[in-house]
Amino acid sequence: MSFLELKDVDVSFGPPTNRVDILKDINLSVEENEFVAVIGFSGSGKSTLMNLLSGLQLPVKGESSFKGKAIKEPGPELGMMFQNYSLLPWLSVGDNVKLAINRVFPTLTKAEVHEKMLHYVKMVKLDHAVDKKPHELSGGMRQRASLSRTLSLDPEVLLLDEPLSALDALTRSELQDQILNIWENDKRTVVMITNDVDEAVLMADRIVPLTMGPGATLSKGFVVNMPRPRDRHTLNDEPEFMRLKSEITAFMLGLNKESKELKSDVKVTMPDVQPRDFSLPIATPRFSHLQSKHISPKKK
Repeated sequence: MSFLELKDVDVSFGPPTNRVDILKDINLSVEENEFVAVIGFSGSGKSTLMNLLSGLQLPVKGESSFKGKAIKEPGPELGMMFQNYSLLPWLSVGDNVKLAINRVFPTLTKAEVHEKMLHYVKMVKLDHAVDKKPHELSGGMRQRASLSRTLSLDPEVLLLDEPLSALDALTRSELQDQILNIWENDKRTVVMITNDVDEAVLMADRIVPLTMGPGATLSKGFVVNMPRPRDRHTLNDEPEFMRLKSEITAFMLGLNKESKELKSDVKVTMPDVQPRDFSLPIATPRFSHLQSKHISPKKK
């Protein structure tokens, strides 16, 4: 039995007479403490896949399960980190984290909540900004605050929905290292969505491509047989890194080419209709009758 699983899952939207398949025949098995990266193009349904794993969305067909039980709704055991920061703008970093802790651990005292908050804020190296509001933080700091809040729930599974995609390269690298350090120390199960091949190979144990949508499905995964910890500074000298990067990139480009070829064969016949005439009638000035009369000036 897999720790986290999607089995024969379909997701579609729209009325019964005109439904659009977003995901089709999705099968994914994640083992405990495994780090899995799902890689795909924009619009292929990656966030929908993550919503299934977190319980934010239920499948039209099939089942999503955690530790053998169906996932029916979100819960603290499945910690979700979104693409945007999702921080309450009127609360400080510390209060945003405390809000989550109070919701999940209502029996903790104020002192215990504060101690727990500081622990996770320090873990992401944000303790110097614990009293700052989101608008006072950079994008990278906001994302670290979001990560701290998610970790404070003590989730058994960490779900990362492209949380680093909007960051600059240096900040992205720093957060990648922090997530890896946290994972290697705590050994939580992680599923990460990304569209960056280098990021996937650096961080994951296994990389699973998502095909092009609509009706996207998961392809056979690539196992990353590289020792940990991994040093980004020496990765380009690692033959396995270069091999995986080349194979996965070629596979994804092949999916894109195949999708374009399929779309080029689709021809839509337009109905033979003529546009209606929506031109407005020419309005007659209200006082046009005065223009035909000569009005002489009054004599003094």
